[in-house]
Amino acid sequence: MKRNRIVERFARLKNERSKGFVVYIGAGDPDLEATRQLALAFDRIGVDVFELGIPFSDPLADGLVNQLAAQRGLESGTTPVKVLQTVQAIRKDSQIPIVLYVYFNLLHRHGFARFIQDAAAAGVDGLLVLDLPPEESENYEALMREAGLCVIYLVAPTTPDDRIELIVKRASGFIYYVSREGVTGMQTKVAANIADMTAKIRKQTDLPVAVGFGISNPDQARIVAASAEAIVVGSAIVNQIAQHGKQPDLVQRVTNFVQSLARSVKEQPS
Repeated sequence: MKRNRIVERFARLKNERSKGFVVYIGAGDPDLEATRQLALAFDRIGVDVFELGIPFSDPLADGLVNQLAAQRGLESGTTPVKVLQTVQAIRKDSQIPIVLYVYFNLLHRHGFARFIQDAAAAGVDGLLVLDLPPEESENYEALMREAGLCVIYLVAPTTPDDRIELIVKRASGFIYYVSREGVTGMQTKVAANIADMTAKIRKQTDLPVAVGFGISNPDQARIVAASAEAIVVGSAIVNQIAQHGKQPDLVQRVTNFVQSLARSVKEQPS
């Protein structure tokens, strides 16, 4: 199996006793050139994993902020093929680990096995297929292993213990713990049971646990990073892109915001 950037990054973070910082944005919002520039800027300021949402017309797991980002991505002409081309362009200048956040329908349309091969060839490191449960994904997991890609799965606060055990056995790279029920979106405070849930997940796996859904400012990032190997911030950053998308200094403005979050994560003792 080829070396995987996600696996290598988390191994390095563990070695350095440092917390990981995962950033999500919608691909093609406001356009794919901005996506490429943001990826490079995020790499420079210490983002550990870049999660890129492929825009889809029915993003059921997403709240309003990310739904609107998907809509803007579709309006800018973003397609799965163009996202892969953008990843290739990013790879000319950066080795930041990249996860594609995607709905199953898009893989199905492209050709399931072909999409996985094309993603690996473009320089993608993992896929998070939002609506593909592990119970139905044996063929998918085999193809992903063959391509050297990480299979990222979600665990929710409502996931029963026996199902957590099933999910973490089938996952690779890291476990994405969704810290609250419902859809993506910014929250005024973090969920109270994060430490208990991450401890419960850790009993079942050695994979790092990344906590996301709702983290929207440096203080929240600091609190959550205390009980996880990594944190994921999406909607708060997507919201910055929505606010500044038409500004010529979009990349700088968004990067400044992301840097404030990165600092609060990296200040954490591991």
